[in-house]
Amino acid sequence: MSEKPKYYITTAIAYTSGKPHIGNTYEIILADAIARYKRSQGYDVFFQTGTDEHGQKIELKADEAGITPKEFVDNVAGQIRQIWDLMDTSYDKFIRTTDEDHEKQVQKIFKKLYNQGDIYKGYYEGMYCTPCESFFTESQLVDGKCPDCGREVQPAKEEAYFFKMSKYADRLIEHINTHPEFIQPVSRKNEMMNNFLLPGLQDLCVSRTSFNWGITVDFDPKHVVYVWLDALTNYITGIGYDCGGNSTEQFKKYWPADLHLIGKDIIRFHTIYWPIFLMALDLPLPKQIFGHPWLLQGDGKMSKSRGNVLYADELVDFFGVDAVRYFVLHEMPFENDGVITWELMVERMNADLANTLGNLVNRTVSMTNKYFGGVVTDKGITEEVDADMKAVVEGTPKVVEAKMNDLRVADAITEIFNIFKRCNKYIDETMPWVLAKDDTKKDRLETVLWNLIDGISTGARLLSSFMPSTSEKILTQLNGGHVTDKPEILFQRLDIDEVMKKVERLHPSINKEEENIEDENVIDIEEKPEITFDQFQAMQFQVGEIIACEEVPKSRKLLCSQVKIGSRLKQIVSGIKAYYTAEEMVGKKVMVLVNLKPAKLAGVLSEGMILCAEDVEGKLSIVTPEKDMPAGAEIR
Repeated sequence: MSEKPKYYITTAIAYTSGKPHIGNTYEIILADAIARYKRSQGYDVFFQTGTDEHGQKIELKADEAGITPKEFVDNVAGQIRQIWDLMDTSYDKFIRTTDEDHEKQVQKIFKKLYNQGDIYKGYYEGMYCTPCESFFTESQLVDGKCPDCGREVQPAKEEAYFFKMSKYADRLIEHINTHPEFIQPVSRKNEMMNNFLLPGLQDLCVSRTSFNWGITVDFDPKHVVYVWLDALTNYITGIGYDCGGNSTEQFKKYWPADLHLIGKDIIRFHTIYWPIFLMALDLPLPKQIFGHPWLLQGDGKMSKSRGNVLYADELVDFFGVDAVRYFVLHEMPFENDGVITWELMVERMNADLANTLGNLVNRTVSMTNKYFGGVVTDKGITEEVDADMKAVVEGTPKVVEAKMNDLRVADAITEIFNIFKRCNKYIDETMPWVLAKDDTKKDRLETVLWNLIDGISTGARLLSSFMPSTSEKILTQLNGGHVTDKPEILFQRLDIDEVMKKVERLHPSINKEEENIEDENVIDIEEKPEITFDQFQAMQFQVGEIIACEEVPKSRKLLCSQVKIGSRLKQIVSGIKAYYTAEEMVGKKVMVLVNLKPAKLAGVLSEGMILCAEDVEGKLSIVTPEKDMPAGAEIR
């Protein structure tokens, strides 16, 4: 018997600064779906996750809480693991960077890299962001703030060890160019190449002396290993790597990783720093790094400071584990950010889960019991209508496999639910209740019910990677044609008003926001003179992508955006500073009046106009395309 092919998948390790929200939890659910699917395909899967537990931010939080850093991370790591378990994730290893074997290996790795000349001692002077634990030069700041999180930075200078990044830069560029699958999606690869690698890499600070909560550099104890050299190496230490040459058989079996699954906000560390560290250790690079998009709450990124955080355990209390798994997997596009709202959750619960799936299983079990005492077989009495239904059922596994191989998980789930939709249509086409009235149609009726059970069972088996508990419940009820005596309700329909009342008790601010929305109703504005079609045709509207944005000096209202429109770059000044920060604007797709005559605003040239909507209070909202469109797409 041939050995199973291996598949090593990892998530980013969760930072133990606090309880993870549903946006953080999405990643472990996504990784679990991929791991489960690979197992179903016959792979020997090793699925690793864990927690990142060192750094100045944690030292400060522990001090505020009046406990030791270890007590603090023990508590938060426990919360994280509890949520991972709640969401029915099947990880094989939960690593903590405070694990003794990990800390020892990090010290050995640091010393090895120092001894071979890749790490050297110097001084670091720059602007430091405590939340990101990163140094930046003045030129890297955005509006004087951290380019990664937008928070305030402070000047800092300290003795530090540095890693010679530029030594390996050309080799990494060559690897990326010759391995197009290495960084996914392609947009992330282009960002790393154009913004970081091609302009040239600076040496990386890999130790700190201004705080103590970290892994000590054993040959220079006043230094602790800086976060990324500590955190990233978990992917190899967790499976038994030893830089002294005594790595375990497990490491030899599973490395290199087949997939590092990470959030798009930490793509730089995983696609530049991590590969270079591995090159210096003379280890193979991971096969693929996928920077998934964010799950946004309503219209913005989740953050405790904005008060718009949703937690997995809270959602599970309302909807159940598998419904939450379904939602976050189904609603997240491959490349663009997804959105989660209470209303959308209820809509999906009722339409997709209770109706399309739950009602289908209920009807099929009930009819099988009613007409055949709970047992049916294939009588082979086929009609033309059966062919299309069977073609959908039989063809879906291959389509799902192709989608999963491309990491298009949302698309894979859509394909599976197409089976259930086709089965519902098949019931309408065959009308079993009509067949049951004609004794001569009994064998046909039994064939129809067998086809339904077979189709739903195929869908349920495919669903096991995404909604494991639901899959098991369906297969138990159908049982290969020997159905259960009574159908189990898989998903209860929910009343949106009742749900929102409960939500309002949990989040009083939501009710206040809704009242404001209801008060706005509609707006009537003074009509302007009619224009001709030719006059409209003279105006050129296109989709633009904002690639950089900054405040206009000495202006209380203006932001200056660099807008990519096709192959051109236009500078546009907009009076929206009261409603958007410069950081929020970057990456947005906007609607632009391109051929507006250039003008200077506050002394800054503006070469177009970004379109906005305005409410009765004068608040502005930029107008964006409903669907993702390329920069330069014509608006007409």
